[in-house]
Amino acid sequence: MSGTSADGVDVAIVRIHGHGLEMSAELVKSHHRAYPGGLRQGIFEIRSGTPAPIAILAQVGREISLCYATAINECLVAAQISADKIAAVAAHGQTLYHDPPDTIQWLDPALVAAEVGAAVISDFRRADCAAGGQGAPLVPLADYLLFRDAKKNRVLLNIGGIANLTFLPAGATIENLIAFDTGPGNCISDYLIRQSNPRGPGIDVDGHLAARGVPIFPMVQQVLADAYFSRPPPKSTDGPAMIEIFTKILEEMGRKFPLENLVRSACLISADTILAAMRQFLDPFPDEIIVSGGGTSNHTLMSLLRQPLGDVPVRTIDELGIPSSAKEAIAFAILGAATLDGVPGNVPSATGARRGVVLGSITPRRDSK
Repeated sequence: MSGTSADGVDVAIVRIHGHGLEMSAELVKSHHRAYPGGLRQGIFEIRSGTPAPIAILAQVGREISLCYATAINECLVAAQISADKIAAVAAHGQTLYHDPPDTIQWLDPALVAAEVGAAVISDFRRADCAAGGQGAPLVPLADYLLFRDAKKNRVLLNIGGIANLTFLPAGATIENLIAFDTGPGNCISDYLIRQSNPRGPGIDVDGHLAARGVPIFPMVQQVLADAYFSRPPPKSTDGPAMIEIFTKILEEMGRKFPLENLVRSACLISADTILAAMRQFLDPFPDEIIVSGGGTSNHTLMSLLRQPLGDVPVRTIDELGIPSSAKEAIAFAILGAATLDGVPGNVPSATGARRGVVLGSITPRRDSK
């Protein structure tokens, strides 16, 4: 998995038991490989809408694919597992554009198959879009299989570049779960940090800068008034769209603000849009919120999320024994297993598709030697 934050590739080696809605998953090994700085910058330039020659698009696709392959091979070596022992690689690809029904996840599956020596399942979103869906979110199948509870109303919240949630009412069937993108996760904060220091880490490490800032409330209120946030699910969005809302309002204000205030405002926008979405669209309100993704390491964002919730527990998925960075990779391993079994991987109530469909395209194993 490589998410909209474009920080690199998260790999999970997963042992899958069962079939269809009886599947369970056991994490064997996880690993992260960061994108090289130049590749990450190239991805963000393309995603921002900067015109790119076809040759650059091809080069970026090859570099992404080689980074995927290297990360997978590193994880296999660390787990002492040979490629011929895995059923397939489920590879999401790097999102370059997402505005349903149009979506692009950039990857060369044949190159990954050749470099790893395993079949590759890729391009998961298009089949759902072809069935009238948003192509996102696709993690609800895994959320349902792994985290549903007979007595607790649970929210699985992932805070990556975009924040998305899956609501699992107590005793839920897969037909009555709710899942959607709430809005920005880290994307606005990351954008501000990259603009301030293009050669820097690209993130507000641990939320330290935001912790020193003061929110710009008029800006926050104007962002929250955008039509996306009040639109009922199913719905999905992308980082550039959220960044554009923020930057347009900032330009209209015609003032310069300290970076720490802007980053603090970005964190407040993320927290407020998540909380507003839960209050507006979830009934009953969740008994427990389980958070994953890079946002869990931003202590300022997590504090802004927890404070208004009072006694409602906000736990990280690490507390359940799953590394936060591995959760979405595990979800796509489950989707890959569903594809191999010929089982639909989308959840129509989450994506808005007309029907359940088998996701992805399968590229056979290639022997590069």
